[in-house]
Amino acid sequence: MANTDTASVRVFSLNCWGIRYLSKHCPQRYAMIGDLLSKEEHDIVLLQEVWSEKDFLNLKKKLACSHPHCHYFKSGVIGSGLAIFCKHRIHDTFLYRYSLNGYPYMAHHGDWFGGKAVGMAVIKIGSMTANVYVTHLHAEYCREKDSYLPHRVVQAWELQQFIRHTSAGADVVIVGGDLNMHPQDLGNRLLRAYTGLRDSYLETANFDGCEDGMTLIADNPFISKKELVPFEKGIRIDYILFKGSSKTDMHCDSMSTTKGSIPDHPFPYSDHEALTLLDLIGSLLSLMSSGKVAELVDILTEARTEVKVGLHCAERMRYTATRTGIMGLALLFLELAIAAVPWLALGAEQPFPRTSFYLLAALCCAILLTTFLLYIFYTMELKSLQGAEDQMRLAVGSLQEKLRGFPLPQPYIHSMIDNTPDDGFLHK
Repeated sequence: MANTDTASVRVFSLNCWGIRYLSKHCPQRYAMIGDLLSKEEHDIVLLQEVWSEKDFLNLKKKLACSHPHCHYFKSGVIGSGLAIFCKHRIHDTFLYRYSLNGYPYMAHHGDWFGGKAVGMAVIKIGSMTANVYVTHLHAEYCREKDSYLPHRVVQAWELQQFIRHTSAGADVVIVGGDLNMHPQDLGNRLLRAYTGLRDSYLETANFDGCEDGMTLIADNPFISKKELVPFEKGIRIDYILFKGSSKTDMHCDSMSTTKGSIPDHPFPYSDHEALTLLDLIGSLLSLMSSGKVAELVDILTEARTEVKVGLHCAERMRYTATRTGIMGLALLFLELAIAAVPWLALGAEQPFPRTSFYLLAALCCAILLTTFLLYIFYTMELKSLQGAEDQMRLAVGSLQEKLRGFPLPQPYIHSMIDNTPDDGFLHK
């Protein structure tokens, strides 16, 4: 029997840019965020980049009356930065950490140390069960030459898997966070097409905010315009996605974003704009059409191609690390052989000074240790990419079987099958 209950849920999402001692005006901005949340009637608050647990505890204390239920997701070296505050009781939580998250030697980017993940909370809203997800994907530092694209595609793949496998019993699914992807990027299309999640900005009946729903804007004083090149006005990378179930459907009634400067304050809440939406929950039975399945096959094929590009790069880097390690080992053996000459030939002089010997030995050992660690890291990256590609291959096969069950013209079916790539490497 369909659920005829109707309820409204007000959701807030913000990337807080809370890197202590590095982010500008961090304590003052957290105080502003706490004041905003304590005044506004948000049912669910989804925060990212709350890197300091001390800041979380301060918010928890400040929001004890307005949002008595909260959870901080701990992960990685400095934490996942993810937090949920809620008016309703949180019945269960779970954290899934992405298998790929950049490179540890790219310390100036810092994503690897953050332990990027997706946090889930099961919340009861009236008579309905809501699965709420908050996440933060790897950043895109250069759009023209994005070396992290395969990692972000795998993160989007793992995110949609996690949502699908954990939300089967939920009446409502809400996903919020900084996806670091433009609306039509591959990972974004993969996530929405596979899960059926709907973009609140595209679905809303009333919108009040930045042009085109942008969440990184040039007018924000914390943003350098160089970061937005080639998008002069800004980009949209923060989202609130939602969907119902087989017995419930959600309609986005209104949505708003902050617009850079805040009245009566010297600076904004963050370098990102905050998102707020009001969802109306009704009842609707929805089915997946043949067109949607065909679209999924196309998107998965594109995703497999991108993951295979990442596989090729990881294999090349592992080979380079192996070759460099062998050269370091050969150099060490050569040095030992030269150093052994005085011991083997009685009366022979020392071929080179002891200081040079020790320096060369230290250099060889450093090369061996570094290349060994890099070999292990790239092997782990390869396994994660291979695992994701295997899962995508199985999913494509399953979707093609499902596609054959629809009454589609035979030429269309054969064209879909013929255009599916084999397991060899695909060049872009």
